[in-house]
Amino acid sequence: MAGKKVFHELLSLFEAKERLFNKFKEKVSIPIESEQISVKNALDRVTSEAVFAKFSSPYFHSSAMDGYAVRAKDTFSATEREPVRLKIGKDAHWIETGDPLPDGFDAVIPIEEVNIKDSFIEIYSSVPPYNDVRPIGEDIVATELIIPESHIVRPADIGAMLASGVTEIRVRRKPIVGIIPTGSELVEAEEINKKMPEPPELIEYNSAVLSGLVFKAGAQPRVYSIAKDEEKSIKEAILKALEDCDIVLLNAGSGYGKEDFTYKVLSELGEVIVNGVSIKPGKPFIAGFIYNKPVLGIPGYPVSAFLCYELFIKPLIEFYLGISITKENKIKAILSRQIASSMGVDEFVRVKVGRVGEKYIVTPMGRGAGLLMSVVRADGYIVIPKGSEGFSQGTELTVHLWRSKEEIDNTVVCIGSHDNTLDVLYNFLRKRYPNVTLSSAHVGSMGGLVAIKKGEAHMAGTHLLDEVTGQYNVPFIERLMPDKKLVLINLVYRIQGFIVRKGNPKNIKDFEDLVREDVIFINRQAGSGTRLLLDKHLKEFGISPSSIKGYDKDEYTHMGVASAVLSGRADVGLGILSSAQALGLDFIPVAEERYDILIPEEFIELPIIQALLSVIKDDEEFRQAVIRLGGYDIRDMGKVIYRKTN
Repeated sequence: MAGKKVFHELLSLFEAKERLFNKFKEKVSIPIESEQISVKNALDRVTSEAVFAKFSSPYFHSSAMDGYAVRAKDTFSATEREPVRLKIGKDAHWIETGDPLPDGFDAVIPIEEVNIKDSFIEIYSSVPPYNDVRPIGEDIVATELIIPESHIVRPADIGAMLASGVTEIRVRRKPIVGIIPTGSELVEAEEINKKMPEPPELIEYNSAVLSGLVFKAGAQPRVYSIAKDEEKSIKEAILKALEDCDIVLLNAGSGYGKEDFTYKVLSELGEVIVNGVSIKPGKPFIAGFIYNKPVLGIPGYPVSAFLCYELFIKPLIEFYLGISITKENKIKAILSRQIASSMGVDEFVRVKVGRVGEKYIVTPMGRGAGLLMSVVRADGYIVIPKGSEGFSQGTELTVHLWRSKEEIDNTVVCIGSHDNTLDVLYNFLRKRYPNVTLSSAHVGSMGGLVAIKKGEAHMAGTHLLDEVTGQYNVPFIERLMPDKKLVLINLVYRIQGFIVRKGNPKNIKDFEDLVREDVIFINRQAGSGTRLLLDKHLKEFGISPSSIKGYDKDEYTHMGVASAVLSGRADVGLGILSSAQALGLDFIPVAEERYDILIPEEFIELPIIQALLSVIKDDEEFRQAVIRLGGYDIRDMGKVIYRKTN
């Protein structure tokens, strides 16, 4: 296509890193130069030279106890039968903890070990020299190494340096990382206090995310004003940032759209060494050098920006600071559901992880490059190699953790049907029990029951209506897991209905309206309770699913359905009232249903499950928060609906 920019050479991740890092080491003097600062301000700074003690600590012999300072030789003959008597003020001096020993005295006897008679103390056993004395240099000896070069200063290090007389040290200067957001459609976040943005305006927030990441890595972020999608504006912004910064990040404009100028500007001002990487997300990453300084073009999608920072920018900061590349914690985990991927790229998939029994279970999250919440909620990520089309359910994978293993071990794994009350439950669980978290993966009610059967979840959300008996959940549980000990607990009753745009412009009233030519439907995924509810009603009305436009297009959550209606992708979808109310949409009630949580008997007594159940059963504030969502009845919240113990 004429005028379309292409990736000149799409590199593998390994090739891109090698090319960037090698060129960086060739062009840039590392580690970065040093500066002298006060020890009191040195927390988290990286030392540029070793630090040695100026003098010993303690620098005088001091008492370790409250008692009497004595000469050890004067006590050698003391026994229970023949105690030694020492004159107070002459042969024994009162001394308190931390006081220097009087000249000529070399031991301390604690007050509880002496008997005072008149102006004498009686000693009933001998003491060796330096008994209960902190000798000079007991903690630190003058000239001793306190901390080495390339050391990240900790609070205890500051104390040790000050105790040994060191008040200033040389540390590596924080590299300055310039961040230039680009895009004519961007508005500063503060502007929304004055007025809401209007299409195509977007709130600029990537610079704040990148700034926080840069600061956390030990560098100094410097955010510049938004540059418009104009070659001249971008060129001026880069040249200005290069005057003060060691690294320049250009956020957005690295792709191949008609307003993406990063490649052209970098080529004119310097050299481009990377123009596209076979990773997903993050493919349009660009790296070049201007005036021997790295200038990097990062994709505008937030997840792409985050990933490119972790893969390419953070290592450059650590090269500057002379510290080793951070190693991630990794664990092996079982994939809870199948995941497919396109060949030819290394795909980085955000995941939730939890420990169920002796196994770690990993569940993929949303994969779009614009889904920032997938990073907020993720516990880590997995990599699908470019030579793979994905992984099947049950595959053991390596998970790169963003959270600690302890946090993972204290996570309740919930797999099953989505409900907005789970988000509220998660918040109250963290509020009441800060060490416990909830991982909720939305795969539908049937998917949740299957996960329970396979031992891959602590609990499952379910609202499966059996057409024959009219019962919720129990018939399915008995058919699928006849021999498993289980407890079914009610969470809420909720209203399901049609979610439509405000004012119901298509005048949708019933299931029969779904077959109209002008109506586009958005469905829930196969195996979800909502899908079963829909199919039941379609059967009762004699409606063929194939006659409904959009029946084959599905979402994994009620909020996803509501969002599809709000955005105009669909005219209607079946979902819960709280989702419609959350996005200011209209709602046509269809049925009340029971939403339960299913827990294997073996997990009921786990502390993390007991914590969760205590919130459900006893927390009145949580219950009121659920009611405020709208469309919920909590009459049986926490009640055991069904218990199978044999």
